[in-house]
Amino acid sequence: MLTIQGIPAFDDNYIWCIGTDTGPDVTLIDPGDAKPVITALHAQGLTPRAILITHHHPDHTGGIDQLVAHYGLPVFGPGHEDIPHRSHPLGEGDTVELPQLHLRVMDVPGHTRGHIAFYRAADNLGPALLFCGDTLFTGGCGRLFEGTPAQMQDALQRIRALPDETLVYCAHEYTEANLGFAHIAEPHNAAISQRRKDVHAARQQGLPTVPAPLGLEKATNPFLRWDTPELVRNAEAFAGRPLITPTEIFSAVRQWKDTLD
Repeated sequence: MLTIQGIPAFDDNYIWCIGTDTGPDVTLIDPGDAKPVITALHAQGLTPRAILITHHHPDHTGGIDQLVAHYGLPVFGPGHEDIPHRSHPLGEGDTVELPQLHLRVMDVPGHTRGHIAFYRAADNLGPALLFCGDTLFTGGCGRLFEGTPAQMQDALQRIRALPDETLVYCAHEYTEANLGFAHIAEPHNAAISQRRKDVHAARQQGLPTVPAPLGLEKATNPFLRWDTPELVRNAEAFAGRPLITPTEIFSAVRQWKDTLD
C-alpha cells in the first residue's frame, strides 16, 4: 500500500512524501525547505528517488538545491516555469512513472501561469489522489497571482470532474480560515457548518485537515460551487450586478474573499 506523510514546513506548508509499506524509496512533492525533509528522511530511514514540483513559488522550490546536492535527484516540474534543476519538464497529459507510482499531469494555471497538478487514479495500492499545490485548497483556492479568472475556473472545473473519492493533497493548512469565508458566502449550507466544527476540533488537537475527499470539497468549498443558487445570489450582492457565467461567478467570489483577507 502507498504511504503518504506531510512534512510540515514554514508556518503552514506541507511537503508531501510518498512511499510504500514495502521499502524505503519515497517521492517528494514541493520541498520548499530541505532541512525538515532531510531530518524526516534520516529519522525514518527513507531514500528519496525524485522531486515533483507543482509551481515555481519559493515555498515550494526552496529546498531543491540542497536536496539535489545531497541525493542527486531528478526534478519533475512544469515546463512553462523556471524550476531549479528541472530535468523532466511536464505539461497536460504527460505521465510520471516512478516505482509503484503512476501520475497523470494536469495543467491548472491561475495561481501561476504554468501551475500543474499530479493525479493518481485509484488502484489496488490505494485511492485516487490529487496533489494540487496551490490551485485548490481544502475549503478554498489559491490567489490569482499570474493567471486569469477564466484559467483558474477552468482548472477547478476539471478538478471538480474527478471522482468524489479523490483525496485532495494541497500544499497548505488553510482549511479553518477558508471555511470561515465559506460560511460567509453560504451561511445556510449545513455541510459547511458541520465541517467548520470538525475542522476546529481537529486543529485544537494539533491534527492536520489535509487531505480531504473531493466530494467534501464539492459540498463545502465555495470555489467549486459557482452553480449553487445561494452562493450565486450572495456573490451577485457583493458584485452589485448579475453574474451569468461560471467565470464571472468564480471571479466575484475570489475578489470577495480577497477583500476579507
